[in-house]
Amino acid sequence: MIDAHHHLWDLSAVYYPWLMARGVERFFGDPAPIQRDYLINEFRSEATAEGIGASVHIQVGAENSMAEARWVQSVADANSDWALKQVVFVDLTASDLDAQLDSIQSLPSVAGVRQIVGRAPGEDALTGTNTLLDNPAFVAGLQNAGRRGLSFDLQLIPELMEKTANLLALAPDTAVALCHAGSPHDRSGDGLTRWAGELRALSNLPQVRCKLSGLGMFNHNWEPEDFCRIVETCLDQFGPNRVMFGSNFPVDKLYSNYATLAQTYRNLVPREMHQAVFNDTAADFYSIFPVHV
Repeated sequence: MIDAHHHLWDLSAVYYPWLMARGVERFFGDPAPIQRDYLINEFRSEATAEGIGASVHIQVGAENSMAEARWVQSVADANSDWALKQVVFVDLTASDLDAQLDSIQSLPSVAGVRQIVGRAPGEDALTGTNTLLDNPAFVAGLQNAGRRGLSFDLQLIPELMEKTANLLALAPDTAVALCHAGSPHDRSGDGLTRWAGELRALSNLPQVRCKLSGLGMFNHNWEPEDFCRIVETCLDQFGPNRVMFGSNFPVDKLYSNYATLAQTYRNLVPREMHQAVFNDTAADFYSIFPVHV
């Protein structure tokens, strides 16, 4: 199995402003329990017990994204028995984008880039990340990444899906991974109906894959049945060959242990789809190859 979405951090090696901001509530809750080091050994001990043998590290708000990328590369180098890929933050609208992409592509573990479009309505109103969609340089940056063979991890909210899909259609050669099933933050029946309707705009684009990840961020006291409709909708719209599993640890560790989370997804995904959802889709998308030791 492959975990296609998790984070690591060493607070003595890389500076993360949000992990240093004590007492600040985030859209996913109180981060206090995870405002500590979360290193590869802890992650591996939790993940390998559930059959995970490879993973994808997703950038997580470092002050210096290249410092984070280099640190993750050092972790990959020191764990040659673990296939670790990474997705790095890059500002796709930057004037020096080519230089930034040259730098990250010098690191063997880099598979793609992420620049968050949306996290949650309240937080987005404060950060202004949604305005990225109005910047013409964003599409050009997406196209540039695709030409270089880099994928794009897309995090946004349902309200932005149609507008974003129109932009992604202009970059058809850029492979896209939709983080957290598109962040369905309204878990009411009507909210999930609206999310499913908006999701069509993205699932209709052949270059988009969908991650079953981060579903606890908007439902902290979840039960397995709370994820059922979301999982079924993603599998119905994308098909198993375009869906992958991600733990979103340690963020989702705020609400669950790894074993419970992994078993919940295994139970909700039909058994005949397991090979695709828990391995093949991520292996193909991120070019993850088995490690032989």
